[in-house]
Amino acid sequence: MTYRVRNIGIAVALAVIAALLTSFYVTNYKRHVQRGEDHVTVLVAKHDIPVGTAGSDAVGMMSTTEVPRRSVVPGSISSPDEIKSLVASQETFAGEQITTQRFSSVAQTGVEGQLRGNLRAFQVAGDQNQLLAGTLKDNDHVDLVAAITVGTSGTDYVFSRVVLRDLKVLQAPSTPAPGAKITGGAGQTTYALIAMTDSQAQKFQWVLTNADSSTSPGWHLELRPITHATDSPDHLDSVKTVLRDGLSRKALRALGR
Repeated sequence: MTYRVRNIGIAVALAVIAALLTSFYVTNYKRHVQRGEDHVTVLVAKHDIPVGTAGSDAVGMMSTTEVPRRSVVPGSISSPDEIKSLVASQETFAGEQITTQRFSSVAQTGVEGQLRGNLRAFQVAGDQNQLLAGTLKDNDHVDLVAAITVGTSGTDYVFSRVVLRDLKVLQAPSTPAPGAKITGGAGQTTYALIAMTDSQAQKFQWVLTNADSSTSPGWHLELRPITHATDSPDHLDSVKTVLRDGLSRKALRALGR
């Protein structure tokens, strides 16, 4: 085989390879274009979804539609389950595709992400004993127990009761410094952030205004069990019930009541 024939053979082989590669590229490109023209199902907002909307509540604000694959927005979802445990951290406008990038976990959205409907965040100031500082933790549940003085015709009567039940602690009070005396909690102001309805907040504010005393705080939080918590029947306690409850008949006669 001469030198010239060999070069021609190599040139022909290279040309064939180039033609094959070109054909392969064109075929793949056509497939890519055709795939981009395929329609896929996505979820879009029927109307504006504001910040703070729970993913489970946003289900009724969505509708399905089909768009070309090339028009799918990154993070776009096709099922409400993908965001049902999340909260809207950015507003989604009507007609826009629903994306996971506009939603975050409750922990990422902070306190606001834990409030829905008529729930409010209510910050309470009290001493370490009233707010169970060092014991109370975020997400614990508490009751509010208070003693209220009622005056009638110049005579004061004191009644106590559990005013509110099963309130969620959003932010627990700070833990006392190591080595601090337990008795030193009285009078040392600390703070707790508690979730309650707007109506419950009114009652709590009334208690704070009328049951608090600089010498003997008239209210305290009490920690509820983590599981299987039950409530005793609601009732009022007074000096009469405190002295009488649990006494025998003989003791009651001796009491003269």
